[in-house]
Amino acid sequence: MRLKQRISAFVQLGKVMKAIGEKASWPGFEVGVDQSEFEALDQRVQQAQIYNRWFTEENVRKAMHAWGHQLTAENLNLWLKDYTADFEDPLDKTVGIVMAGNIPLVGFHDFLTVLISGAKVKVKLSSEDNIVMKGVIDTLILIEPEMEKRVELAPDRLKGIDAVMATGSNNTARYFEYYFSKMPNVIRKNRNSVAVLTGEESSEELNNLGRDIFEFYGLGCRNVSKVYMPQTYELDTFFKGIYEHKEVINHHKYANNYDYNKTVWLMNKETIFDNGFVLLKEEKHFSSPLGTVYYERYEDLEEVKSQLKNRSEELQCVVGRDFIPFGQAQEPALWDYADGVNTLEFMKSIR
Repeated sequence: MRLKQRISAFVQLGKVMKAIGEKASWPGFEVGVDQSEFEALDQRVQQAQIYNRWFTEENVRKAMHAWGHQLTAENLNLWLKDYTADFEDPLDKTVGIVMAGNIPLVGFHDFLTVLISGAKVKVKLSSEDNIVMKGVIDTLILIEPEMEKRVELAPDRLKGIDAVMATGSNNTARYFEYYFSKMPNVIRKNRNSVAVLTGEESSEELNNLGRDIFEFYGLGCRNVSKVYMPQTYELDTFFKGIYEHKEVINHHKYANNYDYNKTVWLMNKETIFDNGFVLLKEEKHFSSPLGTVYYERYEDLEEVKSQLKNRSEELQCVVGRDFIPFGQAQEPALWDYADGVNTLEFMKSIR
């Protein structure tokens, strides 16, 4: 397959994912799959929460829609504009991908990058996200049968690969670094995201900040886990701003985490603030437990920016008026690379 053919296949997949995300009926043969094939993928979306309670139908459709929005000819060509000559021809190399499973389709960008560059891919699916991701892969092959020669699912360890992209915790990253040390690799560890408030935010901006905190129940590395606020900032302003997201507490796994952390901190006589669906605790660390948000007060905004710049290797993204706009933490573009690692450049380097 030449590059144009690969792009076309993902554009068609994007149409399918967009329609699934919008809970639309089969849009016709223009998406490259028949009605039964389309409905089979939709059925996987509905069934995902049976196997992973975090993967509610709403959240899976949200992830599908986000990718459907990105997989357009315009976006793909813009993303690839500096690499068209490099990736025109197929590459007879196989790249292994170890996918995470904290939120739906979190490993899709690596999968897309390897195939769009012309290489073959061998995928180790996460046990947490092997229902919908497998369905998406199957749908891509239905759209473009040539992809079947380029995609392999690894039931166990990755073998027979020339390079690897692996995502996991800090502990598993050490294992990855050892195991894949003799080949080109991209190894990702834990990262967190924060928000910076100035006190001048509108109610709409604070509501959008709530999206950055609670989308996918806060399980993604792009979810805001800590908020910086001025010394005089009223906590009640923050609580009122995010109140529309109160329904998050109705998910039993989220509620269990919220209750557990509340109990532990109360028993330890820690100072916490509680609005009934999220706990707020003053803390220097970035990574807050599920169901909680850390906060830290500041006097000098420029000093905060400097601190965040110095700790950039711990951060996935920063949300705020001078950073990523509120509400867009979980809407990265194709060129917003995880951990700041340009995976197209990585694929270029292994040719």
